[in-house]
Amino acid sequence: MELDPRRLRVLRAVALRGGVVDAAKVLHLTPSAVSQHLAQLEREVGQPLVDRSRRRAGLTPAGRLLAARAERIEHELTEARRELAELTGRSTGPVTVAAFSSAVCHLLVPALAALADSHPGLEPRVVEAEGADALRELRTGGLDLLVVEYDAADPDPHEQGRDLASAPVADDEYRVITPADWSPPPRSVRDLADRPWVTAPPGTACGRALARISAQYGFTPDRAHTAVEFPTTLALVRAGLGAAVVPTLALTDTPPDTVALPTVRVAGHRRIAAVWPASPSGPQPRASALVEALQESALNLGLTPAPVDSPLPPPP
Repeated sequence: MELDPRRLRVLRAVALRGGVVDAAKVLHLTPSAVSQHLAQLEREVGQPLVDRSRRRAGLTPAGRLLAARAERIEHELTEARRELAELTGRSTGPVTVAAFSSAVCHLLVPALAALADSHPGLEPRVVEAEGADALRELRTGGLDLLVVEYDAADPDPHEQGRDLASAPVADDEYRVITPADWSPPPRSVRDLADRPWVTAPPGTACGRALARISAQYGFTPDRAHTAVEFPTTLALVRAGLGAAVVPTLALTDTPPDTVALPTVRVAGHRRIAAVWPASPSGPQPRASALVEALQESALNLGLTPAPVDSPLPPPP
């Protein structure tokens, strides 16, 4: 019995994604091509691997057995890539990374420019994504690396499951901003107790920061507007419609005369981190090189280096 490792990879993708269509997206194949690979693999092993009696394809016991073996093979290939990268000093091949908007613009783009020189064989694929959908993509093979944010007053939410690992990229200090033409100009957060706010959705890093700050200063914010993306928040603040809590990174391209910052700086920051599927040996070499480049981008922007509790394996 000859087993084609490429078809085992297809079977593994179907197992991770729970169906042919989603597996095809990860593998950059058509659903028809995935079905053909599965059919050929079934002919090679002489028994069905996919249960087609249900609307969403699942694996038979034989399929699950081979998918588990395919997972081990993938781990061995990852180790082989790591050892080769150590020999050559460079990582090569495709790496898919997702990040939220401001991280893509200010951290990821400069990181990729640096990697083009240090790792010219790297083939980055960028996806702008965050939240539960992005985490699902990471867990099921659609992403190699995910850049996330969370309020640093909270524990790292990605350490709660054993299937994910993370490394800090930087700490990004919160700033309270106000319209430049507000009169009288606020001198502290207490002066904003009766003013309208442009707020982030509850549960987001900035949303949790505002809740903590308002509790600290003893007021309930007037949540006049809600914005998801920082350009929207900044536009509303510039228009005089409210104050807002934003991280320093969001102000990178903002002209200094368009918003005002109260003289009392607000304590606290968000943590920017990189997350990848957990492995005893750390992230794949391609992802590891990208994490280091992201950390370098953060340093170049003047962001505070985040403390490292568990050191990231050094990239090749």
